[in-house]
Amino acid sequence: MHTNVSTKRFDSVMRSALGQVDSEALFARWQLDRETAARDELVERFLPLARKLARRYAGAREPFEDLLQVASFGLLKAIDRFDARRGIAFSSFAVPTVLGELKRYFRDLGWSAHVPRAAQELALKVQEAAERLASRSGRAPRVDELAQYMELSVEAVTDALEAAAAHHTTSLETPRDESDGQAGTLADTFGGEDGRFELIEASATISAVVHRLSERERRVLLLRFFEDRTQTEIANEIGVSQMQVSRILRRAVARLGELTQSSDSE
Repeated sequence: MHTNVSTKRFDSVMRSALGQVDSEALFARWQLDRETAARDELVERFLPLARKLARRYAGAREPFEDLLQVASFGLLKAIDRFDARRGIAFSSFAVPTVLGELKRYFRDLGWSAHVPRAAQELALKVQEAAERLASRSGRAPRVDELAQYMELSVEAVTDALEAAAAHHTTSLETPRDESDGQAGTLADTFGGEDGRFELIEASATISAVVHRLSERERRVLLLRFFEDRTQTEIANEIGVSQMQVSRILRRAVARLGELTQSSDSE
């Protein structure tokens, strides 16, 4: 399969892709039928994302529990505003929304360095515009896009973004409590590259084409790779033999390979 990942990571990619499809069903139940149980399940499913984003700002100045509460509020806003029909992954939409709430929280705490009031006000307007554009597109806007949206020059927007950096400053030597009880500084949180990033593109590719499989093939893939069922358990679940399950899996995986390769070449 042309997904740029090793065979050993195929299960992880498949779980991610099928989990996205399953999340789309939950969003449909919440947005169309207003099922609070579906909304609660979405919150539980994506709460680790909010926790991860909150940890970016964890330090000596603000308690992590307060940051997590702000990030969780941002997650709820993202769930209520997300439109699955736009064809973007929820995480791509949620990240700028949650980060926007966290940035707004720090913005309300005051500025760490002296910045002229006019520059402060422009910086806040640029940040708000960036959050709105990010919510629409699912990604951070470029400087030229912000300039066009706000009818300002690129230089003015750049100056505003630089001024915004003075809103909250923290020394890299700031002590930070680690979960394992060992002392550290804020600089220690700047780690290496997350090896899971390479799975994102593959997961997105599979998610885009998995709908073209038959309902039975999607069901078998979901049971095998997302719910981690054995072939025997799947056979009992859908009422076929284990040999038939094996054939369905091979056929579905081969079909996904064809579809993703076709998608990559377009």
